[in-house]
This record gives sequence, C-alpha cells and structure tokens, in this order.
Amino acid sequence: MQASNPNSISFLDAEHPPARSPLRVLFVVEGYTDIRFVTGISEICDLTMVVPARQYHESGLDQRILNSGAKIRVDELAGGRLQYQAACFNYLRRNARKFDVILSQELLRGSLDACLIGWLYKKPVVIYITLPHLEYFRCRRLRGQQSWIQAKLGETVMRTLIWTTSKLATRCVAIGPYLVDVASRHSNRVSTGYYYGVDTRLYRPASEAEKLRLRATLDLPAGKFLILSGSRISHEKDPETVLRAVSLARAQGLDAVVLNLGGGYQDFLRLARELSLSDAEQWVLGRPAVHPMQGLADYYRASDALAQGSLDEGAGMTPLEALACAVPAVCTAVGGMARIAPDYVRLTPRRDADAMANEFLWIASHRGEALAQAKRGREFIEREWNRERAFSSLRDVLTAAARGDREIGN
Repeated sequence: MQASNPNSISFLDAEHPPARSPLRVLFVVEGYTDIRFVTGISEICDLTMVVPARQYHESGLDQRILNSGAKIRVDELAGGRLQYQAACFNYLRRNARKFDVILSQELLRGSLDACLIGWLYKKPVVIYITLPHLEYFRCRRLRGQQSWIQAKLGETVMRTLIWTTSKLATRCVAIGPYLVDVASRHSNRVSTGYYYGVDTRLYRPASEAEKLRLRATLDLPAGKFLILSGSRISHEKDPETVLRAVSLARAQGLDAVVLNLGGGYQDFLRLARELSLSDAEQWVLGRPAVHPMQGLADYYRASDALAQGSLDEGAGMTPLEALACAVPAVCTAVGGMARIAPDYVRLTPRRDADAMANEFLWIASHRGEALAQAKRGREFIEREWNRERAFSSLRDVLTAAARGDREIGN
C-alpha cells in the first residue's frame, strides 16, 4: 500500500529542503503506532513501514495514512505474535539491504528482529522508546492481574529482550528525561527524543467566546466545569482515581463533568458504573476517539481542565497538548509527567483522589492563576516540545546513524 500526495508540502520542507537522495528508512512496527509520528517521519525521509496487518487495520491507522496524503509505502504481515515475529525476520532478511537505516519502535520482539538483521547485514538500527516496558508490566501485578510466577517469568523474558536489543542497537532515542534514564540503564548510546512533539499551530488557546462556540459545535454542556480525561482503560493508567476525584469535587459543590475520548470510552463508562459513583450517568461522558490531527484539539480547547491519572507514565503527551491549548492539567506525579513539566502542571500523588479533587476545586476557584500557569506551560511547549524540534532531532539521529557516526548529539 502506498499513500501519496506529490503536491503536499509540510512546514518541515520549508526549513529543511529535501536532499537529492532522501534517507531511505524502514520503520518496523511491532504493534501500534501514532499517525502523528508516522506522518512526521515521512516528511524527513523516504519511508517504508512494515506492520502487523491486524493491528494496522484494527487501529484505523490504515485509513489515517491513506487520508493524510503522506508518501509512505506500507508492507503488511499477517499472523499472531509468533507468526508475525518469524514473518518480520524473513521480511527484514530479504529487504534490509534496500535501506540506509532501520527504525524500530520499543525494545522488545520487533526490535530483536531488526537488531539481529542489522548485526548480520551491517545496517544501522535506531530504536525509538516511547514507554518504560518493565515499569508498565509491573503495573499488571500491582493491579492483581498476574500471579507471582507469571510476573517473574514475564519480567525475565522482557529483561532479556531489553538487554539484547539495547546492546545491539546503533542508537536508542527515548522520549524525555525519565525514559532517557530508563534506557541508559542498558545502553550508553541514548539520545533524547520528543516523539511527535506538539503542533502548536493546531493546539492553541481558545478565548472564552471561542470556548462557548466550541462547546455548542461539539454538543458539550455549556455551563459545566468540563474535565477532559486522558486516561484509557489500561493496566498502567488510573481512570479510577480520576473518576473518584471528580465525584469528590462534585460533592464539594463543583458542577463538573468528565469526558473520556478514545476507543475504550465504553469501558470508561462501565468503570464509572462499577465504582457506584453517585449519579455517574449524569456527569460521566464518553465518545469515540477523535483524529489527533483534525478534531482532537477542539476538545482540549473547549475544556476547563485536563486530568491524567497513571500508575506509571513514560512521557505524557496528553498533558503537553493540553498545556499548548493553555488548559490547566492535573496529573499523577509519576514517570515522565513528574519530570517533563513539573512547574506547569498540577501534580498529585499516585492513587490520591482527594488530592486530585482539591486541584480541580483550586482551578475552578483560581481561574486566573490556573490560566497563567497553563500559559507559561504553552511557552515551554513552544520552546522545548514543538513538532519541528521533534522531527528535526530525529532526522539528525537517523542521518548520523546512516553515516556511521559513533557519537550522536543529544
């Protein structure tokens, strides 16, 4: 499959005109990946992706790439985990020589294939790390989803994969300081990455009048304190605390509603019922996922606050997007969220619903101060986490790896 639009020009093109022979990059995707990351990579190189067919179509990434107009070749491989693993190895064995550099996401099975082929055929491999694998895996045990034996066996396998891929990779790129520290336990060749960054032209503040218009357009309640939930139903997230916190804030007089957007929004609504929260059907809202490069920014801009509850967090791109819209963000003080923007978000202890509720109440009663803090956060995003920096820094790493440079700047 190839989605292309030869007449499209991105803002990256204007700053960095394409070379006569663009870098040929093969992006190995083990499971899911983000359309913002994919389209950004396609702007800095000649991009081919190899993907697991089921996840590619299940996630809707196939249609998003097609609709984006991005020039990308996509090769799909069928089968479950083990079958895909074998098929991916064979694909890489046949095609690795066609590329200047192999880019692989995460440090697990897919990157093992990429690293082994890279070692055999002397091809540079750059691994992009978007989450702390062991820390997320341990959240399953914390939630009681695994036995002690399952946890130990799983962690042993993961440690082996992480150690092997880290040692074989030409370079690792990790999002933000927390993941850089995690990756540096196994490799001394780690660069800081910014994933897809934040498009601050799209994610921008809304005036009060714009906010009212957006709520009308999106059919959102106009007179409520609207909290956008960044928590999905996953073992490392903590939507339970977000829901309990909103319920506590309501009990103290805040007329709040919470909205969850995503493929698992029905699970979010079901969780609210299971928690037996008072009148939850009146104030817990859920809607399907919104395209992050089209309609999602308007939901941020229409909100009064963003809530991100987590047991662990690699980076926390959702709070950064909220800050870009000058929307106050309340986040659990774990992982990347505690390291990237501690001066600009409202941090609360893990699983502390009372503390999170107090932050909602503070934002509602100190709107000027909360907005000022969020606006300072937007300035930080514009300076440090903008989209241009995210992909220009990745281009530098890929180019240096393809040249065979031993040292690559951070």
